[in-house]
Amino acid sequence: MKRNEDRNSQAITEDFFRLSTCLAGEILQKYVNYGVKMAVIGDFSVYTSKPLKDFIYESNCGSDFCFVSDLQKGIEKLASM
Repeated sequence: MKRNEDRNSQAITEDFFRLSTCLAGEILQKYVNYGVKMAVIGDFSVYTSKPLKDFIYESNCGSDFCFVSDLQKGIEKLASM
């Protein structure tokens, strides 16, 4: 059986990480509107887009959602929000 991380690696479509699609903004705005905190977990070093890197950086400075490399970091970040 595959590990959860392996199965979930495809849980978010690549369009989410293409800011020109506006998908990330639309989805994350829904979470903000409903007061739900969220951590997106993954290896984001594979993305080279400067706007995406800036978006991830700014998101991690905020208090609504974050991008982290593993589950434990996600739990810690969400607990501090």
